[in-house]
Amino acid sequence: MADALSGNLSAPPVRSPVLLYDGECGVCAESVQFVLAHEQRALDSDRPPVRFAQLQGVFAETMRRRFPTALNVDSVVWVPAAPDDHHILVKSDAVLAVLRYLGGPWRILGFIGRVVPRRLRDAMYDAVARRRLGLQAQRCLLPFLVGPSRFLD
Repeated sequence: MADALSGNLSAPPVRSPVLLYDGECGVCAESVQFVLAHEQRALDSDRPPVRFAQLQGVFAETMRRRFPTALNVDSVVWVPAAPDDHHILVKSDAVLAVLRYLGGPWRILGFIGRVVPRRLRDAMYDAVARRRLGLQAQRCLLPFLVGPSRFLD
């Protein structure tokens, strides 16, 4: 993982999924808190725990260089465990992946959401994303409450 953080694009694949989020956005911080509060079913199924990284950090910059589809995304990106060179999810696809990761009723919602055409889902996602900074006061994440190893630089 140290190679991935140093910017080496041939770094070994990520071993657990990573949710990249806007560290300056209260809605994004709430989304991380939502995942932390609802991930127990995923953890009980022996899936690796999701890790988190701010889009403003080193890890996210490395991922943006490795995956150009994430270059212009400023709110949420899902990097699955062991991504190939073309497999990261952005916008509504990332949200649906998070729901599927959580399991239970969220997983069902994540699969149902795929019925809606991506173009329409992304339009709804973009409408919320444009207003997200004004929707909620900024909220600080406290990584030490769940362990700093879950949060990447």
